[in-house]
Amino acid sequence: MSAPAPRVLSLIPPMTQLNTPYPSTAYLTGFLRSRGFDAQQRDLALALVLALLSREGLAAVHEQVLAKPEFERGPQLQSFAAQFERYLATIVPVIAFLQGRDSTLAHRINTRQFLPEGKRFESLDVYVDEDGGDPLAWAFGALGLQDRARHLATLYLNDLADVLREAVDERFEFVRYAEQLATSQPSFDPMAAALSAPPNLVDQTLARLTLQALDETAPDLVLLSVPFPGNVYAALRIAQTIKAARPSVRIVLGGGFVNTELRELAEPRLFAHIDFITLDAGERPLLALLEHLQGRRSQQRLVRTFVRDAESGAVRYINFVEPEVPFEEVGTPTWDGLPLQDYLSLLDMLNPMNRLWSDGRWNKLTVAHGCYWKKCSFCDISLDYISRYETASAATLADRMQAIVAETGQTGFHFVDEAAPPKALKALASELIARGSSVSWWGNVRFEKTFTPELCQLLADSGCIAISGGLEVASDRLLKLMQKGVSVEQVARVTRGFADAGILVHAYLMYGFPTQTVQDTVDALEYVRQLFENGCIHSGFFHRFACTVHSPVGKNPEAYGVQLLPLPDSPFAKNDVGFIDPSGVDHDQLGRALKKAIYNYMHGIGLDEDVRSWFGGRVPRTTVPRHKIAKALSQPG
Repeated sequence: MSAPAPRVLSLIPPMTQLNTPYPSTAYLTGFLRSRGFDAQQRDLALALVLALLSREGLAAVHEQVLAKPEFERGPQLQSFAAQFERYLATIVPVIAFLQGRDSTLAHRINTRQFLPEGKRFESLDVYVDEDGGDPLAWAFGALGLQDRARHLATLYLNDLADVLREAVDERFEFVRYAEQLATSQPSFDPMAAALSAPPNLVDQTLARLTLQALDETAPDLVLLSVPFPGNVYAALRIAQTIKAARPSVRIVLGGGFVNTELRELAEPRLFAHIDFITLDAGERPLLALLEHLQGRRSQQRLVRTFVRDAESGAVRYINFVEPEVPFEEVGTPTWDGLPLQDYLSLLDMLNPMNRLWSDGRWNKLTVAHGCYWKKCSFCDISLDYISRYETASAATLADRMQAIVAETGQTGFHFVDEAAPPKALKALASELIARGSSVSWWGNVRFEKTFTPELCQLLADSGCIAISGGLEVASDRLLKLMQKGVSVEQVARVTRGFADAGILVHAYLMYGFPTQTVQDTVDALEYVRQLFENGCIHSGFFHRFACTVHSPVGKNPEAYGVQLLPLPDSPFAKNDVGFIDPSGVDHDQLGRALKKAIYNYMHGIGLDEDVRSWFGGRVPRTTVPRHKIAKALSQPG
């Protein structure tokens, strides 16, 4: 006779973005409920921040500050201690304002007399008004009351995060919390040492919130979703608390970090905190595991699951091959159990496109599983989340969106695909228009020629407000080497088509790709400058190329002219791999210039300047004609 079906609790560990829930638990909870399981979810990332940024939380932080000798208190801690009463008086109303509960507070925030101001407010000095007026008037105008206040309130929270980092936990971040303990970390020793250290205020607060979630849901099985390295430490602290308080509860670790970095896991110490680790899409492994816990399936028939052998203590990987749950049948995500009214709409960046990542509560949804292109040489195309491409019908997607709007009352959607397929987007747009839908949506695409001006307008008519996509290195030679399947001129025409339809455009950019020269980098920045100048893109971000073991570069480095450095024998995390590039270029120095340039471009600054001015040292003149993009746009597409 089988045991009752386990009650399941899915947890989002700190830290993820604070304006909207990370969607993994919503996907799994919706799927499990569609199969008849008692499934609940909680966001401990948001709960932790709200607990720390409360009157009680700040009082506890203040005690930690006062416990430090005065000579150990830096300017940030001194400022916090001196203005503590003002922080205590303002924290509750500021949080309420950022949650959308008290919009009238914007008037007081904007006086610059209400909030205590620390070091983060120095960033406003770059916007000094020459006439002595409001330095933020250029960004928000006379009527941008709410946005202006939200930006100031975000600086206020960033000041408090700096205090937490200096007084309580040097690893603390609102997003990348203690990520250095997990990112491509060959040894578990640093993580083990951190977990065995006495719990600090952040750890203690997280433990209390974990026990509260257990009391509310009484689970038999807890799923810890760790999408990023910055979730791992907190996830394992949560697991520690569960093991100590409810030793009978089984714990599963899964998510993006596991899927990329723990595929060759051999570290038994990890299983002192958790019981199972699953790889790739969670639906099939979870169904198998739930049947195992009910006594209906042996351990040998688990799917894509790591366990620790009870006798030898060694880590074993078990993969009884079964068909995946089709994307069409994974069910509709649910946000039930997540406090949607409590998320914080932050405004870090003044750029209208860039702000979407931190501002507003978006329902996250996937148009298709995997990537239809799956050729880019820098991408983990050998892994399931890229390689297994499946779609759902437009009607199914529209039904899911309709159900989510009915549940949440919110009509904004962020499609979190690696690259949403244009054919599927066209069908979905037509379906949304036919239904008279009033949703707003944005997502990630490839800037391919299929996105004609006509299709861009159709997407806009269906509610598309913004698009992001990878331009990577703006060099036709390197784009060909990357196998992006696009050219710079093509990207210009496609992005201009989106922009002309009223859609904001963000470009993901890359530097340090194998064989990239200084000349390539200067030329790439000139292309980017012209794209901004011609209204093709509104926002962008440069990131440093990282070679991963699962990418074509990592698997076949000779084809890209580089030599991989030997990886250490790693029982724990393995993903990034060092390499020797014969070009000998100092990409770090160039990267600082690129990031400074694009930050200014996003704010409309420096678009008329020679791109060499950003680099500080001597670099070659660009070989790109000054009106290259303008001419490309004037020609038939």
